[in-house]
Amino acid sequence: MLVVIPAVLGKTQLEQVHALLENGPFVDGRLSAGTRARQVKQNEELQSAAAQMERLNSIVMGALVQHPHYQAAAMPVRVASPFYARYTKGMHYGDHIDDPVMGPPGGQYRSDISTTVFLNEPDCYEGGELVIRTGFGDQAFKPAAGDAIIYPSSSLHHVAEVTRGERLVAVTWTQSMVRDPARREILYQLYQARESLLKSRPDDSETTRVDHAYVNLMRLWAAL
Repeated sequence: MLVVIPAVLGKTQLEQVHALLENGPFVDGRLSAGTRARQVKQNEELQSAAAQMERLNSIVMGALVQHPHYQAAAMPVRVASPFYARYTKGMHYGDHIDDPVMGPPGGQYRSDISTTVFLNEPDCYEGGELVIRTGFGDQAFKPAAGDAIIYPSSSLHHVAEVTRGERLVAVTWTQSMVRDPARREILYQLYQARESLLKSRPDDSETTRVDHAYVNLMRLWAAL
């Protein structure tokens, strides 16, 4: 399931993020990559010990994890601290699948869902599309600044080469309460129907039945 969540970050938040990243210490992104990813990864990432990391995470992750559509689509039980990545002219990230288990010993988590939060406008750079391979072919994404895209970590995906300008993103991973992506998609579709009915027909018996179905499927499929 691919979900685009618009306007996770607003204008003021994006301005704060840009100010924090402007003079940040960026390092070779291959330092955080596994053996396979190092062969196809070419970008820069904010150093994990950077002084501005805590403030950035407060802004970006604070907005993401509180967003109702992220909560409904990802159903997070664990969310990783993000990487802040920069792509300039000539940089790209070739086809890869994210590692299934991430984190340090004692703090490991299963990566069910990958999330990219776009931090600058698409006209700031050429190329740089996030391309995700699906059963219906490749889907390319280059949304507005502040938008987020969530997609299964098991998806083969890549970042197209940037041919002009600078691409800025935050990337994080989620271990979901519902491991199976097909079940997550069913629950998200049911959530959307439930929310619509609760707003338009809160007292109808059909609304009650949909609400009960959603709640009890969550109870059946969630694993904590």
